Amino acid sequence: MNRKRRSKYSNSKKSNKALMITLLVVGALLSALVVWIGINDWDVNKSLKQIGIERAVKQPLIVEEPEELEEPEMEEDTEIVELPPVTEETVDEEPEAEVKEEPKEIEKDVPKTPTPKDEKKSEGITPPASQNKSGYIEGQILPDEPTYVNGVLIANKKYPLPSTFAPGESKEAREAFEEMSAEAKLSGINLTAFSTYRSYEYQTSLYDRYVKRDGVEKADRYSARPGYSEHQTGLAFDIGEVNYEKHWASSSFGETEAGKWVAANAYRYGFILRYPKGKEEITGYMHESWHFRYVGKEVAEEIFKRNITLEEYLGLN
Repeated sequence: MNRKRRSKYSNSKKSNKALMITLLVVGALLSALVVWIGINDWDVNKSLKQIGIERAVKQPLIVEEPEELEEPEMEEDTEIVELPPVTEETVDEEPEAEVKEEPKEIEKDVPKTPTPKDEKKSEGITPPASQNKSGYIEGQILPDEPTYVNGVLIANKKYPLPSTFAPGESKEAREAFEEMSAEAKLSGINLTAFSTYRSYEYQTSLYDRYVKRDGVEKADRYSARPGYSEHQTGLAFDIGEVNYEKHWASSSFGETEAGKWVAANAYRYGFILRYPKGKEEITGYMHESWHFRYVGKEVAEEIFKRNITLEEYLGLN
């Protein structure tokens, strides 16, 4: 009986001892775990990862997801614009001038100016009315042939010439000028024609130079656009006096003795003052006391006596 009690007591004692040891071990482990978590800044996830039991706890780990990168947006003012193709009309007032050699202003041994028999007559033609401030018809295409009205070749801001029209200086006009110059010498006046025929190419470079210097609006008052110049006809003579170059291509020429003599006598040799005072709205150009146009003696005399312009004589005003 006593043996059984002793045996039970001994077994109970051993069980209590084993339980005690187990509790001590568990306590030690828990203490170690608490210390370990403390070392890792109390970050449970971090501690569990280091001991390889990340998912050992029931509560899911909270992991911050990286922010999604947003695609850059275009600014509100940014527009995609498709540029229109460049056409001849796009470049209007200031086209880039081609670099070309400037031909001599007076060319010798050139063919005579075509007579009305050689060219088509264009009588009674009325140009479009849509003109700009300078008197030009915007978008007008140069013709294939020059325009004659009542047998007279016309070149102004409404009636241009073909770009290929290149008659050179008129021999008939040159002979008339030499005759006039010879008579002027009897009065002690030594005349010279310092600019006569100009090619289409030369007029292009000249006009572009004036535009760069003074602008389109001002240049259009005293210089013709390519294809619209009377000098291209070979019949226009810019007249001055030898050794008085300061008055060449200047309104002051009209106040000199030579200028007054030419204005009063040019018609007798077939020349007219092409751009007289007070006629800019009709001719399209400011007064030029040096610019004379050969039209023949009969026409010149009537224009002079009636004190009108070539446009008025031809009924084109």
